[in-house]
Amino acid sequence: MTQDLAPSVRPAADASRQADGWWRSAVIYQVYVRSFADSDGDGIGDLRGIRARLPYLAGLGVDALWLTPFYASPQADGGYDVADYRAVDPLFGELSDADDLVREAHRLGLRVIVDIVPNHTSDRHAWFEAALAERPEGAARERYHFRPGRGASGELPPNDWESVFGGPAWTRTTDADGTPGEWYLHLFAPEQPDLNWDNAEVRAEFESVLRFWLDLGVDGFRIDVAHGMVKAPGLPDIGRTEQAKLIGAQVLPFFDQDGVHEIHRAWRRLLDSYPGQRIGVAEAWAPTSERLALYVRPDELHQAFNFQFLTCDWGARPMREVIDESLAATLSVGAPTTWVLSNHDVVRHVTRYGDGELGLRRARAAALLMLALPGSVYVYQGEELGLPEVVDLPDEVRQDPAFFRGDGQDGTRDGCRVPLPWSGGQAPFGFGPGGSWLPQPEAWAALSVEAQSGDPRSTLELYRSAMALRRELPGLGDGEMTWLDAPEGVLAFSRPGFVCTLNALDGEVTLPVPGRPVLSSEALEFSGGTVRIPANSCVWWAV
Repeated sequence: MTQDLAPSVRPAADASRQADGWWRSAVIYQVYVRSFADSDGDGIGDLRGIRARLPYLAGLGVDALWLTPFYASPQADGGYDVADYRAVDPLFGELSDADDLVREAHRLGLRVIVDIVPNHTSDRHAWFEAALAERPEGAARERYHFRPGRGASGELPPNDWESVFGGPAWTRTTDADGTPGEWYLHLFAPEQPDLNWDNAEVRAEFESVLRFWLDLGVDGFRIDVAHGMVKAPGLPDIGRTEQAKLIGAQVLPFFDQDGVHEIHRAWRRLLDSYPGQRIGVAEAWAPTSERLALYVRPDELHQAFNFQFLTCDWGARPMREVIDESLAATLSVGAPTTWVLSNHDVVRHVTRYGDGELGLRRARAAALLMLALPGSVYVYQGEELGLPEVVDLPDEVRQDPAFFRGDGQDGTRDGCRVPLPWSGGQAPFGFGPGGSWLPQPEAWAALSVEAQSGDPRSTLELYRSAMALRRELPGLGDGEMTWLDAPEGVLAFSRPGFVCTLNALDGEVTLPVPGRPVLSSEALEFSGGTVRIPANSCVWWAV
């Protein structure tokens, strides 16, 4: 059984939730722009392609879409190296296309969140080009972190910080006369120099950029590396290598410094000055749920990604621990919890959870669990299709900068960024009139939107049903939940008029029927007053 109800897409019951803050219960769909839909046949997704597919997102039942960067960029890191924050890169269209997309999304009842990248710019940004052209003591360099090197001739980096992508976090410049010059900081690729947020010009510029997009009509910002803009005074050494493994495990002199909160409070005041409940969402890695909650205090940002849930192992016990910690931390500051299973930086959860059919079964169950929990949900494009990670991309097509550097991130981000399959039996599966910038597996023909639409057993229809029910059932979205007694390996909780049961075991369990089944990730068998719940599955009940 995959669905017993056929609720409307946008029931009136949702109106009361919107009055309390639409983001508190929202399902937000992440669009990785270059891999969503291509309108012009160059093999790269674009804004017009997204606009054409907006009815699909409205029909899926999401409340908003979050767009990854589409700004002018040399694309050294998939657009997260921004050269002009007020211009659309020609790869993705024109500024008028962004305006048209926002207007059409609003017409369909969808909100639009855009990425903002404040930790670093592109090395092709006018500011950085001016800094390189200027003498070391010039004001242009104060916008970034330039330092003399250590060693007798300045031949060593200013400190021991490492790039998240691997290698030193410093690159040495060359002066106009050809001699080696100062070093500049880049926590990611060398093409992404870090901004100095102690500089008043930097703060004023980003306030102007935010206003530019708010005036165009966007509904908020996902703040890239929201934990990274402020560095510890003096840029002290860390004293060990493999620093990327420390991210999210401890406070580092370049990440999760307390000074970032002053910036976020200023941005919250700016967001609140606009009508329509504009929001800020933090991409923040913090060592504890309590420190993550600091980013969503009442006078700071509205949401923060729950990476503890994303990285949690499959299993009832670890999942319950993360859920409890997450809810307790956000409750302490009055913020909603967010739940996310995948994004453009991690291996897709279908693959993380196991090989083949096992991974898909667990992913379907995890989707129902996530959509039943209190708070807001993020869905990464393609997870509603049950797409697995593409693990066999040829080296010659890879573009993740971490792939070309050592000792940092694993360099496998390309595998979750392969363009979506929409229709047809051959690549590019309706992605666009041309090819696709990364090759799509032949097996994806069976996973396309066209192939899964109307099939009650498909993952796509499971997501559609779940999101429709989430709008119709008053007990879902933001609010409270209560754990229920359940056997080892099973999670059960209640919400008003609703019960969710997750069997995280590799074998079926038999339980008393708690109510009327409305949705299940796998077929159920009933006998008298009991139900046999299959292995690695989840059930929703109306009570």
